[in-house]
Amino acid sequence: MSGFEQLFPGRLPRLVMFDLDGTLIDSVPDLAVAVDNMLLKMGRQPAGLESVREWVGNGAPVLVRRALAGGIDHSTVDDGEAEGALAIFMEAYSESHELTVVYPGVRDTLKWLHKQGVEMALITNKPERFVAPLLDQMKIGRYFKWIIGGDTLAQKKPDPAALFFVMKMANIPASQSLFVGDSRSDVLAAKAAGVKCVALSYGYNHGRPIAEESPALVIDDLRKLIPGCLDLAAEITLPDAVQPPSGNAIVVVTRKLWMKVIKALARWRWRA
Repeated sequence: MSGFEQLFPGRLPRLVMFDLDGTLIDSVPDLAVAVDNMLLKMGRQPAGLESVREWVGNGAPVLVRRALAGGIDHSTVDDGEAEGALAIFMEAYSESHELTVVYPGVRDTLKWLHKQGVEMALITNKPERFVAPLLDQMKIGRYFKWIIGGDTLAQKKPDPAALFFVMKMANIPASQSLFVGDSRSDVLAAKAAGVKCVALSYGYNHGRPIAEESPALVIDDLRKLIPGCLDLAAEITLPDAVQPPSGNAIVVVTRKLWMKVIKALARWRWRA
């Protein structure tokens, strides 16, 4: 049974809102490069990919403060130092997104929802200036009617303000809406807005299993939301999982086919 069939029996949600980083795209490699560039320019040691992976999810200012602190707890970081570091980070991150990729199944799912007439929105804590260009670069921007960045409104996730804003703009109630994310902030925002939440197990949740946050459903591939998704996933992964037959086998099949054709022609000529 697909995710939609479990959460919305007999129908589809009218509105699906998505998180971005860790849900639709893996942006950590580019974020890590920008963080390390920032730290090096400040005379510090680089943090590395795995550390940055645990720090992302709460917006650029928090990511920068965690990088300066060298951990999740950033309460002792000087505000003035953090402000200067943020400017360096923003400049570094704006230079390139070449390492960012779309997760498997994302384009299939967005395309399917679009064909079904489901409204879609993007709600992320990433600064707004980066969001639309990145979506266009990943070739998924055209699917979203509303895009809310981390600085679009006064509040960001886990505050539910962005979810309420989008639902109001779409004129769709929480009971007919769904939020899809990967982190504690996403689950808390959805619960506060009264919206069912689907969480991706592969995303960024500060090193903790997302199931601990008790979303309505946890999946490891976005296509598992779609009815018939198991068949779709099998169709997509089959070429990688099953080796094609050898060239000899193909020749044998071809010869058998030709023999049948020759025999059929011989019978036709004999009857004639």
